[in-house]
Amino acid sequence: MCGILAVLGCSDDSQAKRVRILELSRRLKHRGPDWSGLHQHGDNYLAHQRLAIVDPASGDQPLFNEDKSIIVTVNGEIYNHEDLRKQLPNHKFRTQCDCDVIAHLYEEYGENFVDMLDGIFSFVLLDTRDNSFIVARDAIGVTSLYIGWGLDGSVWIASELKGLNDECEHFEVFPPGHLYSSKDREFRRWYNPPWFNEAIIPTTPYDPLVLRNAFEKAVIKRLMTDVPFGVLLSGGLDSSLVAAVTARYLAGTKAAKQWGAKLHSFCVGLKGAPDLKAGREVADFLGTVHHEFQFTIQDGIDAIEDVIYHTETYDVTTIRAATPMFLMSRKIKSSGVKWVISGEGSDEIFGGYLYFHKAPNKEEFHQETCRKIKALHRYDCLRANKSTYAWGLEARVPFLDKDFIKVAMDIDPEYKMIKHEEGRIEKWILRKAFDDEENPYLPKVLYSTQLSHLLQLLLIICKFN
Repeated sequence: MCGILAVLGCSDDSQAKRVRILELSRRLKHRGPDWSGLHQHGDNYLAHQRLAIVDPASGDQPLFNEDKSIIVTVNGEIYNHEDLRKQLPNHKFRTQCDCDVIAHLYEEYGENFVDMLDGIFSFVLLDTRDNSFIVARDAIGVTSLYIGWGLDGSVWIASELKGLNDECEHFEVFPPGHLYSSKDREFRRWYNPPWFNEAIIPTTPYDPLVLRNAFEKAVIKRLMTDVPFGVLLSGGLDSSLVAAVTARYLAGTKAAKQWGAKLHSFCVGLKGAPDLKAGREVADFLGTVHHEFQFTIQDGIDAIEDVIYHTETYDVTTIRAATPMFLMSRKIKSSGVKWVISGEGSDEIFGGYLYFHKAPNKEEFHQETCRKIKALHRYDCLRANKSTYAWGLEARVPFLDKDFIKVAMDIDPEYKMIKHEEGRIEKWILRKAFDDEENPYLPKVLYSTQLSHLLQLLLIICKFN
């Protein structure tokens, strides 16, 4: 993952314009401290700040097809790139970088290739043969992306607002799951899962093993790396499952052959915080090399200005959650780790927030999960992406895997409903999917402690209602 900046059709191909675009691109250098690239074709500029994770030696960007008529600058990870290369036997690739497939897929399939990509991405592709371009963003908006328009009619694309806001008369969030084509001069949605129609209530029966297998696949595919990595482990259900699956399957991966099968886990909190204790307990159970970072309230207050600058939001909840993540990311990066796996997205998919216990029926429960997922790019995805990238650290989020979401959102929401009389607390179906007596994923204390705390909260809420 990286930082991208593109200026298309700016009616200025002067050296002064190139210098200005380099200046703006440097505002994104925190996202990609490993290398910088800028390619100019007439009045089109594609800039890139690289965080090298796959093929660090030769995967610098922008990327090209064989004759360099197709140019791509991309921020992302394409997890199925090896399978896609096999579908392109007549193409010659310049690098082993996972994103190298994009230009070649466009050559082969035109603008309709985006749904073939399994991963997270934001990219700009320039076709110099007719001077057209396309821009696309991943399904849920795990990667950040913005679009703006200059007074001269130019189109600006950047991973963060700070790369384009000074130059545009209008700018906005580039919508997740969409593609913008210069030929049509409009957005169109390339990601159209059934759950986007909130009126359609799914009816697939719950199968714990199907859900478990889907999540394990989502985690395993994210172990694609040529650099050291770790997991964020707060001791809650979501991060603990991410760590448990990673620890279980790491040994058989290419990553383990390069960096060893011992998983590193990271946790942050104030002194005496329950997250530190819970994280340590899960880490001990899983046998990870665990790292705890403590910060003070003053540390958090002192960081707020920087957190706002990097996350580019004043949303109170986002800033509050981003601050410890921002502080922890700096510590993690200083240890030599370049990316981490995190647990964002589970609460939105499974109705993990406490207010979901008030859902009157399965229809409204499902519709609320749909709305929460659609809004993730403005909140949790934005926080996870920008608070880690502030220090050149990448966060990967398996709960937001496209295939896993399909499996989880196809389940009849009746199985997700919170029913206290049946002992079903929030995310019950996720807990049950990984409740393996013979080969446990997590310590029993995690389930029992969380259940006890949640029941106490529910009793308090019921008392006052």
